[in-house]
Amino acid sequence: MDTESFRREARRVADWVADYLRDVELFPVLSPAEPGVVRAALPSQPPPSGEPLDAVLRDLEELLLPATTHWQSPGFMAYFASSGSGPGILGETLAAGLNVNAMLWRTAPAATELEQVTLDWLRQMVGLPEPLFGVINDTASSSTLYALAAAREAQTDLRIRELGMAGRPDLPRLRYYASAEAHSSVEKAGIVLGVGRDGLRRIPVDDRFRMDPVALRRAIREDIAAGIRPFAVVATAGTTSTTSVDPVAAIAGICEQHGLWLHVDAAYGGAAAVAPELRWVLDGAERADSIVLNPHKWLFTPIDCSVLWTRRPEMLRSAFSIVPEYLASNQGTDDDAPNLMDYGTSLGRRMRALKLWMVIRHFGTDGLAARIREHCAMASTVAQWVEHASDFELLAPAPLSVVCLRAHPRGLDDPGTLDTLNQRIVERINTGGRYFLSHTRLRDAYAIRVAFGNVRQEQRHARGVIDALRHSMDDDVG
Repeated sequence: MDTESFRREARRVADWVADYLRDVELFPVLSPAEPGVVRAALPSQPPPSGEPLDAVLRDLEELLLPATTHWQSPGFMAYFASSGSGPGILGETLAAGLNVNAMLWRTAPAATELEQVTLDWLRQMVGLPEPLFGVINDTASSSTLYALAAAREAQTDLRIRELGMAGRPDLPRLRYYASAEAHSSVEKAGIVLGVGRDGLRRIPVDDRFRMDPVALRRAIREDIAAGIRPFAVVATAGTTSTTSVDPVAAIAGICEQHGLWLHVDAAYGGAAAVAPELRWVLDGAERADSIVLNPHKWLFTPIDCSVLWTRRPEMLRSAFSIVPEYLASNQGTDDDAPNLMDYGTSLGRRMRALKLWMVIRHFGTDGLAARIREHCAMASTVAQWVEHASDFELLAPAPLSVVCLRAHPRGLDDPGTLDTLNQRIVERINTGGRYFLSHTRLRDAYAIRVAFGNVRQEQRHARGVIDALRHSMDDDVG
C-alpha cells in the first residue's frame, strides 16, 4: 500500500471508528449470534488475489459487527468494564505504525524508557512509594503468573530454575495462599508453575468477602507443621465477584513474619486509588513484593495493558532472564537501560506504554479521578435504589463501582426459585439488547452483578439499568 493509498484508507478507517463510537448504543450490547455463524459466512479459503478495502469493510459491517459483543457500549455492565478511549485508540494506532519490538533496550530505546516513565507516573498517581520497577504485560493472568514465578525463585535454596521440580525427592511440597474470592488466574498460575491446584490453599473470607488473616496465619502454621513449604500469598484489592478489598496490611505482616512473597492483585481496584479519597484500596500494598493493576479495566486504555510492579526486580529477572548469543551484544548495560525481555516469558513486546501515556496526558490525573468518582456514584445510585426497594436486596457491600444484588419478592424464599427468577431477569435484560449484565454466586445464592467503569457511561445509564431491573422483575412475577 503506497503512502497516498494508506493516507486515504486510514482516513476511511478513522471515520468508521469515529462513527462506531458515536453510534455504539444503537447496537445490542450482547451479540445475539449463534455459534458458528461467522465461520459459516466467511470463505473457507483465502483470496488468491488482493481485495479492495471496500470489500473488507463491507464484510466487517455485514458479517462481523452483528456477531460482536460491544464492550465499548455504555450499556456493557458485565464482568469489569474494558473501554478504550479516543487517545488510547490513537495511541494503539501510532504504536502499530512504529511497530517496534521492545525486547532489548537497544531494539527500542524510546519504547523501553517511555514504559519506565509512564509506569512511574502511574505509581505516583495511585500513591505507591518508590522504588518500584514496572513492566507492562498483556493481562493480569500473565502478571500474576510472573509474580508467583519470582516468588518461587525467591526460595533460592530449592534451585528450581536449574533443577526443575520433577523427580526430586528432596523438594518439599510448595504452597501459596489466596482467599476463596481470589481470581481464577491465581489458581491457573499454580498449574503452570508446577505446584498444581493442590498447591493453592484457599483462605475463608469474612462477612464482607475479605480474606480472614486469622485463618491465613492458622493455615500457614498447619502447612509448616506438615512439612509443606509456603512461598507466597496473593491478596486481592477488588475481588471479581464483589470488589471486596482484602486487609492487605494485616496480610503483609503475616508474610513478613514467615518470609513469604506478597503479591497484590489490584487489577481492577487499584485504579480507584487515582482518586485520593479512594487510596484506602491500596492500604498496605506499599509492603508488597509485587502488584498488578490493569489500565485496560478502569483507566480507559484499550486492551491489552496490564502493569506489574515489583520492589524485587532482581527476582523477576532471575526467574526469566536467558540471553542467547545472538542478543548478547545488544544488551543494555545498567538500570537505566533494562531489557524488558528479562521480566517474563515474552521475548517480543509491542509499544504498549504509548497508549497509556497518551491516555494519562489527555485526561490528566484530575480527569481520570473525576471519571472514577462518577462510576462509583453510579454504583451508589443503584445500591441506594436496591436498599429502598421492597423486592430487591443487596448481597454484598458495594465499596467501588460494582453492585451485587438480587430480586427477592416478599414471600418468595425458596433458594432454587429465587435463583431461577434472577437468572430469568438477567436473560431478559441481556436479550433486550440495551444492557449486558453478568452474574456470580455469593454464599450459594445467584447474584446479579451491575458493573460500571465504561468511559462513556453517564448517570442516565445507572437510572436506565434500574428501570430495566424493575420492569424485568415485574414482567416475571406480574
